Amino acid sequence: MRTIALEEHYATPAFLDGPGRALTERAVATGRHPDVGALVGELCDLGEGRIAAMDAAGIDVQVLSLTSPGLEQLGADEAVTPARETNDVLARAVRSHPGRFAGFAALPTAAPDLAADELRRTVEEHGFAGALINGHTRGRYLDDEFFWPILACAERLDRPLYLHPTPPPSSIVDGMYRGNFPEGVTVALSTAAWGWHLETATHLLRIVLSGALDRFPGLRLVVGHLGETLPFMLPRLDRILPVQLTGLERSVGDYLRDRVHYTISGFTWTPAFLDLLLQVGSEQIMFSADHPYSSMAEARAFLDRLPVSASDRERIAHGNAERLLGI
Repeated sequence: MRTIALEEHYATPAFLDGPGRALTERAVATGRHPDVGALVGELCDLGEGRIAAMDAAGIDVQVLSLTSPGLEQLGADEAVTPARETNDVLARAVRSHPGRFAGFAALPTAAPDLAADELRRTVEEHGFAGALINGHTRGRYLDDEFFWPILACAERLDRPLYLHPTPPPSSIVDGMYRGNFPEGVTVALSTAAWGWHLETATHLLRIVLSGALDRFPGLRLVVGHLGETLPFMLPRLDRILPVQLTGLERSVGDYLRDRVHYTISGFTWTPAFLDLLLQVGSEQIMFSADHPYSSMAEARAFLDRLPVSASDRERIAHGNAERLLGI
């Protein structure tokens, strides 16, 4: 059975020395990655070591994306050159390993017109599968029409945008997540334990409620981590946000079931998977491991034991990704 993993990360030394410095600092603070050097090595490996690890875990294709925090927290004048440079590094890796790697572009979102140009370039010149956007851009979200040139370009190119978590704005961290506990707990609570997922869920809802998916009817979005808490809340969202209130063409649940796709990405828990499956159906769910932050072998074992039919397993493992990404 072919496997395509959609939320798999890489970095370059230049990125880790610049915008990605906070990544290693957070890894140390939370203690989730005690061997930070090994983590960095796995992120920067775009060659035979990564391929060997994929083979050992039974992963056929990784769709690679620049690791969080990406470039979204850079200013417009700072982000354009790193976006082009990191995307070109990724393009070379994809060309060197055809059939094993694909790419999501990193975008200079603070400059939306230039970000759209970079998305177009990476799709047309390098065959990238879309773009991954790490949450807000200095506190601004994609429901802001300022960013809609990016949405329009993704629709025109028929490529999805993957919404990936990023830490909440500092004001939210201070107001919501800093409490009567150690600073390391604050870092974990505001990111991987909780805040990342609520932040991404809220970001997606903001896009839906802005009318962007009515404005761009061909746009497709992807979120990871079995839906970033949204499946549990989906019926409640439909009840409290009816079309009479939102003014949208369809219910919130309709957009979340039809226009959004979901990946596993490290959430290898059967009850959470079943909630997503029951809410959106197997056609909207795709495989991922969240390498190197989660185990590829664990993700593949989870895929193999999912309580679904053989045809649904094939859809989740590769069929839905092939249809969405054309790979």
